[in-house]
Amino acid sequence: MTDTPYLVHGVSWPAHDDRAGSFGSPPVLRLQAPDGTFRETALDDGTRLGFRLAAEGKSCLGHYRVHGPARRDHVLCRNSSPSVRGYQCDRCFVQDEFRLMHDFHRGGGVPPGLRSYLMQPHWLYVATFADGTSKVGTASDLRKWQRLAEQGAVAASYIARAADGRVVRVLEDLVTSDGGLPQQVRSAAKAAALAAPAPADRIKARNSALAAFARQVASTAGEDGFELVDETWSRPGLADRLCSETARHAYPHSLESDAHGFTIRSVCGSFALASLDGADLEFVVDLGRLKGRTIELGDHRSEVPAVQEALF
Repeated sequence: MTDTPYLVHGVSWPAHDDRAGSFGSPPVLRLQAPDGTFRETALDDGTRLGFRLAAEGKSCLGHYRVHGPARRDHVLCRNSSPSVRGYQCDRCFVQDEFRLMHDFHRGGGVPPGLRSYLMQPHWLYVATFADGTSKVGTASDLRKWQRLAEQGAVAASYIARAADGRVVRVLEDLVTSDGGLPQQVRSAAKAAALAAPAPADRIKARNSALAAFARQVASTAGEDGFELVDETWSRPGLADRLCSETARHAYPHSLESDAHGFTIRSVCGSFALASLDGADLEFVVDLGRLKGRTIELGDHRSEVPAVQEALF
């Protein structure tokens, strides 16, 4: 048991290592201690995760200064202020260099380090989630695999490789405006879909069809500096059980308060398939809802629903 308060920075997936097989290294829950140091709790099959909420509301997670494709500084919030814009206070939001990337392809100015990051090759992809909902998105060359793992994709295809981040965002906007594919899918919608996932062959077929359509749209771009590709993303093996049609239910408790404890069986993005002590059921837990919140780790247990049959 520990009463050390940790600020949750979210679920992170490590870079994919083909030598480690389809499962690779598990994702981690990144936790910031009061002294500014970090610890990482691996979220693997069989991991026991127990915690209680130690404070109300969300706190700022700081901001980034970018020095190049593989170099960045994570600057912690100076005053541990409450978050007011996503996971940042006003001061950190203004100082965060990554926020400037979204207007780069429209002529927006960026500092030299971010420009270097944006001038590396980028990938355009179509990701499909557990109910068939899909989106178009981009990933830098160094985070080609991780980006989709952290998105919680069930199936995904790369449709273009661009010379830099400007070109890839022009293509992304084109696929949205002319192809109708959105650039965002809400986390709550992803979690709800994982509570009743569609058959795997249907998800795969939908992703393949949308990827082919997006390639057609991208081919009409009046831009140089990209090539169309037809490449399937390799989903982490740890996500397979959560993405399958095994029986499960939405987690019945709010992660905004109280104590929780469960055993993780599978992870997709920031979503976990978890079992509760004393229950035969498995539940979909959106661990992303802990991001920005302060928790204390310990030997806690989630309350089992009083009438399990009501969940069917």
